[in-house]
Amino acid sequence: MRMERKTLGLYLHIPFCAQKCAYCDFYSYALGDDGIKKNYVSAMMLQMEDISGACREHVIDTVYFGGGTPSLLPLSQVERLLYSIRHNFKLSKGAEITFEANPGTVNLKYLKGLRKLGINRLSLGMQSANNAELKVLGRIHSVEDFGQTYKDARAAGFNNISVDVMYGLPGQSEASFRRTLEYVAELEPEHISLYCLKIEEGTPFFAMRDTLSLPDDDTEYEMYSNAVEFLSKQGYERYEMSNFARGGNMSRHNLKYWNCEEYIGIGASAHSYFCGERYSVVRNAETYINGLEVLEANIPIISESRMIDMAESMNEYVMLRMRLDEGVNGSEFRARYGVDFWKKFGVYLDEYIPDGFVKKNGENYSFTTKGMFVSNYILSAVLDFSPQDLDIG
Repeated sequence: MRMERKTLGLYLHIPFCAQKCAYCDFYSYALGDDGIKKNYVSAMMLQMEDISGACREHVIDTVYFGGGTPSLLPLSQVERLLYSIRHNFKLSKGAEITFEANPGTVNLKYLKGLRKLGINRLSLGMQSANNAELKVLGRIHSVEDFGQTYKDARAAGFNNISVDVMYGLPGQSEASFRRTLEYVAELEPEHISLYCLKIEEGTPFFAMRDTLSLPDDDTEYEMYSNAVEFLSKQGYERYEMSNFARGGNMSRHNLKYWNCEEYIGIGASAHSYFCGERYSVVRNAETYINGLEVLEANIPIISESRMIDMAESMNEYVMLRMRLDEGVNGSEFRARYGVDFWKKFGVYLDEYIPDGFVKKNGENYSFTTKGMFVSNYILSAVLDFSPQDLDIG
């Protein structure tokens, strides 16, 4: 009898940016030396070759090119990476292959090239349909640029497009955010990601935090709850607190994170969860390249690594699953861990039901819209660690 292979997600981190956005705390930097791209891709290919032996029993069913700005890579370098994936791993025939693109960096020819290479899902970082808001964020594209990119993406043959939108921006009003949502909904993408601006330490916005005109918490909640209601009326199902899909086009790759399934990160600062271990790669492209290409230098590329014991696994599972609209099912939790969910976590979640933050249906616990907005606060009180302690992707 043939043994069925385990599935595995593959994340490729491309850290290059044309310009660093004022809010971004991901590992990325404004690209100066164009020559580093080829060396960086070569190092990624070496990392894939190194890890391939441990993945012989797995099939790659999702691939995600994230950044940074993957669309700054020439098509020839994207082709090299896809060749390496197919050469080193078993890539499933129906694999979801997502590529993040900045509207200010692509044209119809480039997008057609991506489709020809096998990219079948495009994630476009629009953020706002207001040019003044885009300028404040430090984005290099305009609303008009985005509109042309979206049109080109459809012409190139993409029938699975995700659009990123942000709220809680400096100077943004509820009316302005509503116009952004209406603009996106009229385009009818298959997926919409809706993110609240967070002022992260080490970013330009953090340095400016005392002078930024930001919506207060109540206004941000109104933006979020009204967006959930509006998108639902447009046929978009919220399946995760920040993600909405129509026609069943949920992000299969990101669902791996939220379902505590295995994935491997390739590239500087990429994170992995594989064989019960969480580990991350060094947060420096030059160190990453040298660690893989200059063997005699003996430079380690893994910066952090830890095995996940059952107690930590249970906490992670609850934290990540509670991000999903379906939440956590007690029977599934018991089958996975042999532990009574209600006794371990449910008894504490019960405290948030009367005020409308948590709902319970039989053995199933999930957040309401109000609960999702303050989920980090609730989970920090319920779990043995803070949700911010877990890096994924």
